[in-house]
Amino acid sequence: MRHLFLCCAALAASSAFAADSIQDRAKKTFKPLPAQFDSKDNPITPAKVELGKLLFFENRISKNHDLSCNSCHDVAKYGVDGAPTSTGHKKQLGGRNSPTVYNAGNHVAQFWDGRAPSLEEQAKGPVLNPVEMAMKDAAAVEAVLKSIPDYPPLFKKAFPDAKEPLTYDTFAKAVGAFERTLVTPSRFDKFLLGDAKALSDAEQKGLAKFMDVGCTACHTGEGLGGGVYMKYGLVKPVPGLKDTGRFEVTKAEADKFVFRVPSLRNVEKTGPYLHDGSAKTLEEAVKLMGTHQLGKDLSKDDVDSLVTFLKALTGELPSKAIAAPTLPKSGKSTPKPDPT
Repeated sequence: MRHLFLCCAALAASSAFAADSIQDRAKKTFKPLPAQFDSKDNPITPAKVELGKLLFFENRISKNHDLSCNSCHDVAKYGVDGAPTSTGHKKQLGGRNSPTVYNAGNHVAQFWDGRAPSLEEQAKGPVLNPVEMAMKDAAAVEAVLKSIPDYPPLFKKAFPDAKEPLTYDTFAKAVGAFERTLVTPSRFDKFLLGDAKALSDAEQKGLAKFMDVGCTACHTGEGLGGGVYMKYGLVKPVPGLKDTGRFEVTKAEADKFVFRVPSLRNVEKTGPYLHDGSAKTLEEAVKLMGTHQLGKDLSKDDVDSLVTFLKALTGELPSKAIAAPTLPKSGKSTPKPDPT
């Protein structure tokens, strides 16, 4: 019995050591999410966030009044629409999958090709894109917002020191401020902060596998991704890949097929996957990453273990963000929907 007790004690100590080792390694590779993603260029204030949320849900800044930021980045559905590519003005389809807006404030840049350096710059793009919200220009957006009686006072409250409070730039800053509060901490953050029991044994095993097979070459930091650009097909070319990614922005040959690495936060909920939404399941996406990025033929057990860990990255949606707001009423001069 004494030998059995010592054996069990040794096994328990070994298990604890293994857990501590995984936890220590994880702390060196990843970081817990912050409460919000602060910006020195766009300080977050309650007034900006309140206005930004209204604007995020505002459909009258689309040509036909049928689309808002939330249409493609549904905050009640982990910041995505669940489609391979999103539907825009006149039912046109975009060319790339819509990334989640949650935990996006720490990314190196926005969009798959990194063409917008910040959330604020990103907010300006879809509104004027003819395939998306299709507004004519920034002046047209400003005119719509000024025609809605409640908006000018809200902009004045959010930007009290601005010479002209309601502009396309302040629109983008308000939306950006709201998006910077979209943070979803998970059990993984508790694990990083010292709670070794926050992850199950199976999840810790998957975490160890994640670090051991080389996923951390791209997926590190607070977002487990979002911080670097990487070629899709780094080790093994992807057959039939036509989207040249960041090359379209920089025209540099080295940027062909290079994309911003996506965050893996809430990845269980943000499918379909890849820049074109071609991977329908998380298991398929993991398998493809192993093949093309790591040059490894991951076994089913490996894939299952990795997915078990990735599901532990699913966080809690902020209740204040997901409740749809009551939008201000239109004014007499507010333009009517235009389906053309």
